[in-house]
Order: sequence, then C-alpha cells, then structure tokens
Amino acid sequence: MTSAIRRYRGETRERRGPIGSQGDSGPGPADGREAAVILERSRASVDPELRAAIDSLPGSMRRVALYHFGWEHADGTPAAGNAGKAIRPALVLAAAAALGGPAARAAALPAAAAIELVHNFTLLHDDVMDRDTTRRHRPTAWTVFGDADAILAGDALHALALGLLAADPHPASSAAARRVAACVIELCAGQQADTALEKRGPTEITLDEVLVMAEAKTGALLGCACAVGGLYAGAAEEDVDALDAFGREAGLAFQLIDDVIGLWGDPKHTGKPAGADLAARKKSLPVVAALTSGTAAAGELAGLYAAPYDPADLERTTLAVERAGGRAWAQEQAADRMARAMHELARAIPDPESAGGLLSLAEFVTRRSN
Repeated sequence: MTSAIRRYRGETRERRGPIGSQGDSGPGPADGREAAVILERSRASVDPELRAAIDSLPGSMRRVALYHFGWEHADGTPAAGNAGKAIRPALVLAAAAALGGPAARAAALPAAAAIELVHNFTLLHDDVMDRDTTRRHRPTAWTVFGDADAILAGDALHALALGLLAADPHPASSAAARRVAACVIELCAGQQADTALEKRGPTEITLDEVLVMAEAKTGALLGCACAVGGLYAGAAEEDVDALDAFGREAGLAFQLIDDVIGLWGDPKHTGKPAGADLAARKKSLPVVAALTSGTAAAGELAGLYAAPYDPADLERTTLAVERAGGRAWAQEQAADRMARAMHELARAIPDPESAGGLLSLAEFVTRRSN
C-alpha cells in the first residue's frame, strides 16, 4: 500500500537519491513517527476549540460528550482519556498548510474542529444503531447513558460543528459549511445503506454496492476534510475537488484495512472484542468479497452467515473469509485505492515536498496492522 506513496514522493527526488538515503531532506521514512508528530500537533491545536464548543452545551449533553471524548469518566470526574487519533482534523490542517502555509493552517482551526465534531456525532449515532458496546477501549456512551442521551449528544455535536463554521469570519467558511452539510447527508445515506444491507441475506449483496456504501460512510468525510483545508488555503476549485477525491480514495483504503483489522486484529489494540463484526453478521468489505468469490469457501461462509451466531464457529467463519479470498482482496484493493489517491493528490499538489503532511497521514492510516 505504500508503494504508490513512495512513487509519488520519488518523482521529484532523483537528484537526491532514494528516500531514506543520505542527503534526503524531504519527508522522512514511512515508520509512522512523522504522522504521529502531525497527529499529536493537530490534537493539541484542535482540542481547545473542541473543549470550548463542548463546554457551551447544556449539562446533560455536555456530560455525555465529555465522556465520549474521553475527557471525563461516567461519574463526571476528570479523565486523561483517549479522544481518538484526530486524523480528520489533521487532514484539514495538513491540506491548508500544503496549499497556504502556516497562516492558512492557523485560520483553518475552527473548521478542523467542526470536522472532528461531525465525525464524533456519527460515532455516537453509529454505536447506538450498531449496538457496539466498546469504543476507544471503554464502554460506548449509549451503554452508559442510554440510547436517547447518546443520540441527543450526537445531534448537539452536529449543531456545534455547523455553529463553528457559521461564526467563522473566514471567507471560506460558507463554502466549507456547504461541503460539510452535503457530506453529512452522504454519511447518513451511507449509514442507511449499511443498516439496510444487514437485513439482507448473505447471497443478496453485490460487492459494488458495498464499495459505494463504504465510500459514503468513510471516504466522504475524509474527502471533505481535505477539501475544507484546501478552501481555507484559497485553492482553486479544481484543486479542492482533487483533494476531495484524494481523501475519498484514501478513506476507502482506510476502511478496507479497518475491516481487515476488525477480523484479524488484536483486540488489545483495536479496543473491540475479537469477531465483533462477524458476531453482528456485518457485511464488511472482506466478507462480501469472500461471499461473492464463487469459491467453495464462499458457500460455507454463506451458510454460517445465514445461521444465528455461535461463538464456537468464530474461528471457522474467520478462516472461511480468508480461504474465500476476502482478506487478500481487501489488501489488494486498498493498495489500488491508495494509487488512485496519489494520482488525485498529484493533481492538486504536484510537489511531494509540499504534500508531505498529507502523504504521511495517508501512509499512516493504511499501514496499520492491528
């Protein structure tokens, strides 16, 4: 998956030698350290905006939101918790910096916070709809506060996001708000498609419709994040659209890898129990690829998925997905999507030096293995 990124980085590096060699002054080795620094810096920049917005909520919804972000325990006492990796706001800031420099990055902070609020509003709602019981290594908000409070807190985060953009005097804020609103509609359509797919039999689903659903659920917001960063940098419309396409393709690669991790990842790192997606009979991308493979293992998997979940069949079900080619397909498809993402990024930012932050983040989300 990193080969496309290395090719893009290497296009302007022939005079300096291969990446990682002496004299290479560009983006560093793809070991995650660079992305970690970017994410840490983004989290430090965006968190004050998030905290200020959340602190403006009425007490009941504020408590749920603070718990969801990991800043408070269920009893309201302070917690040094996990608010997530902040990938989406980092993309906003990286895109703004790539095309507009430090001033554009600073100006885009409210928009980055808005994107993170939108992301977390969808998480609160998705956890209720999917009945997920664990998020970021602790119980989900609905299991602690109930469905109604979790849903209402999500609604409030959505309103806060739009409020941040509405109050922002930056000339790009209106265009950003329109993009965010359109993105939320697409996210909702993707989630509706996802829930509808779960009601259909294992042999009644095509791979194409699951790919469309995944782009709407995951790729849309990453694309929106990149596009909003471009807007705050004053980028041309075609460059903003290319950034959106870059984020969408990288987002689909992210979802493919996330689905692989959901089946084969270590629960100590994922924060979710092993086999949770299989237990819920989720039509994840590797599963649907396996189901539509036409192999004997696909038939076995379809039989297992048509029956109620039995923990004793977890290992057999996981193996059937792999034997039917679901894991290999997902990994190959993720690499293809990253190649497409690099093509779109090169349209908007031909110089890899300027795109270093976006490249590091793209590589980070597709190099995860657990």
